[in-house]
Amino acid sequence: MSVQKIKKLSELAAILNAEKKDGKVVGFTNGCFDVLHVGHVRYLAEARKECDILVVGVNSDDSVRRLKGPERPLNGQDERMEVLSALETVNYLVVFGEDTPFELINKLMPNILFKGGDWDESSVVGGDIVKAAGGKVKIIKYVDGYSTTGLIKKISSDKITGKKNGIQNR
Repeated sequence: MSVQKIKKLSELAAILNAEKKDGKVVGFTNGCFDVLHVGHVRYLAEARKECDILVVGVNSDDSVRRLKGPERPLNGQDERMEVLSALETVNYLVVFGEDTPFELINKLMPNILFKGGDWDESSVVGGDIVKAAGGKVKIIKYVDGYSTTGLIKKISSDKITGKKNGIQNR
């Protein structure tokens, strides 16, 4: 695990302020990242192409439970952070406990705020303050067929029916 990538908010804000003063473009995105899949990996790679530094805000376990239900997350926040820290495209990670990343965005004030194609720009939390500060919101094309909820349903269905990837176990 790249512990150097995982920061507390106050420490990360200071780092990013210095980087922005040096002319670096800071990008930010957030999510639960409960079961990392190719949709996540492609999304983060696409975001990283648009900025010098990519920061990922990760929902805490309590936040995931409030948003996704009592059975989630499947992977705890430390494990989710460890997996994300292994990706070259991610420069920094920070955990947040609120239901939205508004306070995080307000404190970090990225140059670009990224969200997936299942979002409309006008509904992106924090987009208004980023744009008011001269930044922009960028919607990245959604990778069809990949979602954590879909994967969980598929795995549960296969387990119940005795099938693996749609094939009957013998």
